[in-house]
Amino acid sequence: MIFISITVIYGVVVSFLYSTIAASILIAISVVGLIYTIVMMNEISSDTNKYIADLSYRIHRGEQEALLEMPIGVLVLGDNKKIEWANPFLLNYFQSDSILQKRLGELDPELEKLILKFEDSKEFHTVTWHDNKFSMLVQREYNTVYFLDITKYAQLEERYDNEQITVGQIFLDNYDEVTQSMTDQDISNLSNYVTNELASWSQKYGMYLKQIDDDHFFLLAYVKSLTDVESDKFNILDVVRESTSKQNFPLTLSIGIAYGDEDLNSLADQAQSNLDLALGRGGDQVVVKSLEGTARFYGGKTNPMEKRTRVRARMISQALNELMNDSDQIFVQGHTRPDMDSLGACLGIRRIAQMNGKKCWIVLDKERVHSDIQRLLQETKSYPEISDSIITPSEAQSKATDNSLLIMVDHSKPSISISEDVYQSMSKKVVIIDHHRRGEEFPENPMLVYIEPYASSTCELITEMFEYQSHEEEPINKVEATAMLTGIFVDTQSFSMRTGTRTFDAASYLRSTGADSNDMQQLMKENVDNYLERNHLISLVEFFHDDMALITGEEDKNYDSVTAAQACDSLLTMSGVDASFIITKRSDGKIGVSARSTGNINVQIIMERMGGGGHLSSGATQLEDKTVAEVKEMLLETIDHIDDNE
Repeated sequence: MIFISITVIYGVVVSFLYSTIAASILIAISVVGLIYTIVMMNEISSDTNKYIADLSYRIHRGEQEALLEMPIGVLVLGDNKKIEWANPFLLNYFQSDSILQKRLGELDPELEKLILKFEDSKEFHTVTWHDNKFSMLVQREYNTVYFLDITKYAQLEERYDNEQITVGQIFLDNYDEVTQSMTDQDISNLSNYVTNELASWSQKYGMYLKQIDDDHFFLLAYVKSLTDVESDKFNILDVVRESTSKQNFPLTLSIGIAYGDEDLNSLADQAQSNLDLALGRGGDQVVVKSLEGTARFYGGKTNPMEKRTRVRARMISQALNELMNDSDQIFVQGHTRPDMDSLGACLGIRRIAQMNGKKCWIVLDKERVHSDIQRLLQETKSYPEISDSIITPSEAQSKATDNSLLIMVDHSKPSISISEDVYQSMSKKVVIIDHHRRGEEFPENPMLVYIEPYASSTCELITEMFEYQSHEEEPINKVEATAMLTGIFVDTQSFSMRTGTRTFDAASYLRSTGADSNDMQQLMKENVDNYLERNHLISLVEFFHDDMALITGEEDKNYDSVTAAQACDSLLTMSGVDASFIITKRSDGKIGVSARSTGNINVQIIMERMGGGGHLSSGATQLEDKTVAEVKEMLLETIDHIDDNE
């Protein structure tokens, strides 16, 4: 307006210089135009104010209608959690129509707990309220809570999760052994029974079952079916075992199930791996594991049936000989803080390697051994070929080559090896010989695995291999035979636990090759300090669950792990004790737990829940950053939890 006004005035002044009439006409036109412009601007201003006022009204009305009509719940709370206001959408979820000025805790305690739980958070949280799923946001500074009903989306997500595919492999553990002495008719009846039971079981839970071989089935199911079967603890294991036992043909199942991936090939491979894990743990159990998750175990509560045969021992022995012949040198190591079975097995492997013309090194940390191992090492000094073969982990790493073979004895978990670094340096060529049940931690792609949970000891397994070695070489000597027999003697608790006919056969062979019972007793002798320490631990025993005993060591005192294990063994000789446990602080700062059982209670499951493993009748674990009292509470809670789920 200012610019136009100045321009018009300038034009009028210039016009007067040339013509008065023209200037007068221009003044008249300018006045009319100015009046028109002012009138129009007033109208535009008036319309704009009216539009803004109308828009403000509509926005305010929209806000009110949104609070009342939008599908999001709004709850406004006052002092002491009294309800000041709730929009109609949220009112539908309350049990009462009258909620204003009522305390939330009295009206709906469940909702109050949810709000109190998340009132300090500024994030949305998924909660369940009155069988509905909500995404809830608590704005504490405004005393306002927002609820977005996501029940439909949660149902879709649940349906998606439930309809994921699971792949399973079912194997009849001892089918060949059971049927080899049966008539064709009995074999047919047994096969029909098992097939019918499995078919009925799969149909009950909506699963697809296909028989691949006489002793092998393929299983396809949804995750929902798997959840239902897990809730039933895979009762099919007990049904088949008990029914076939009554027919004097005891048959057991092993099942491996995988889920959690869209690639069926990956699921099939994982299912087979889970089945191998179940078989490696002795069979008669189920392993359920996703590709990235943790394995869940079911069954395995009974002693594994003997499936080891002379034929398999011969095949394993021949395969081991071939691997040795293809390697430039052999390294053998047991577990940390080795016992007589571990070192005896190492001596046996060294002798087998020598029979095959190969140099074998025994990896051992001499600074961390018990008194019985120290005495055995002293005995080996009379045999230079043995004593010179015992080297430290650092020496082993310097000697190892790409063509060296590592044999892990009496364990299958790399983390408890004498040296995990030695394992890592030779992880491409690994052989495992063990008598403990296989755990989830296991070497990747071992060249040969010989795990027999039924065997009394690793020394028993290795002793059987001597029968299939070349007799041209020097046979096992006295100290090796004595060490291996001592290993069997200790692991069987004087031939009273986990002892089969093959155990006595192995012991007889070792005795015939020079094992000396007097030397064996000398190796097992305790020094006075260990004896007194063991008796002190036994004096701390307390009993619970009527058939269990527990020793809890002092918080400020370290105990030798072997002494603690011996004290735990001693408790089983007490009347009425079916399982014993001991918790002590170790010299490395960890809290060690040892568990023993007569066989009526599966202590392996208990130890696995606490991060360890072992046998049905023998197990252990070590825990970091915990006190003895905390581990005791953890152990008791684990036992109670397992009992509640039985």
